[in-house]
This record gives sequence, structure tokens and C-alpha cells, in this order.
Amino acid sequence: MALLPPSTNADYRGSNLSAVFLALSAVLTILPGMIHYFLPDGGAGVIAHIDLTTRADTIIAIFAWYGAMQIPFGLLVLVIALRYRAPTPLVLLLLILMQGLSAFAAWFWKGTHGDHHPPEHYGSAVFVVLGVLFFALSLRPRRA
Repeated sequence: MALLPPSTNADYRGSNLSAVFLALSAVLTILPGMIHYFLPDGGAGVIAHIDLTTRADTIIAIFAWYGAMQIPFGLLVLVIALRYRAPTPLVLLLLILMQGLSAFAAWFWKGTHGDHHPPEHYGSAVFVVLGVLFFALSLRPRRA
């Protein structure tokens, strides 16, 4: 089938726990993507508690745009975790980079808004720590 080539799962030598973590990461990308895309305010007000009294249309549009990227990206990661596990270490490394940059911006650079941090700021920081652990496991050969 041209859409889905044969599985590469047999070529993956790392821990299966890393592939499970990758699948969980995919689901935890798809679900917020659906919230950002389908919720009337994209979750900006009801979840992130962002003040929407000024430029609500722009903020909601940016949330929808981000959700529109998260959904297909999460689906791609899910397909890799379930059917094409060989690039699991590379995908985990790129996710660590993505979440690390996001966490750095949120906590230390562009996203510092006093004491207020939406759930994603915490999630990104936690992902980096767990991601490094599962990245290391993805590089270790499984025991026979």
C-alpha cells in the first residue's frame, strides 16, 4: 500500500517502553490540538486563563492555528510509535528539543507573565525530563 509502507518495527532495537512513551506523547499532542482547534476560545480563556478582553480574535486564531498543526503532527508521531518504530530515538530527540525550547521560552524568556503559567508550560518541562529518560532507553539494545 502506497500510503503505509511495510512496518519497520522489527528494525527497532531500543526499549519498547520508549515506543509506548512516544505513543502517549502523540495522544497528548492530538488531544490539546483538538481543544485548541475545536473549543470556541481554543482553550485560551477556559483552560489557560488568558485575558481575552483585548485581541481575543487574534489569540483564538493563533490557538486554532496551533491546534491545526498539533493534530496532524500528533498523528504522524502516533504512526511512528505504532508502525515505524525505527526512528523512535530521532523523534524523541526532536520532541525533547521542541519541548525544551518551549519550556525555556515559557519560563525564562518570552513567556514570563508573572506567576501565571498555563498547563502547557508545566507539561513541556515535565516532558523534557521524561523525554531524556525514554530517549536513553530507546538507544539501549533490548535484552535477549
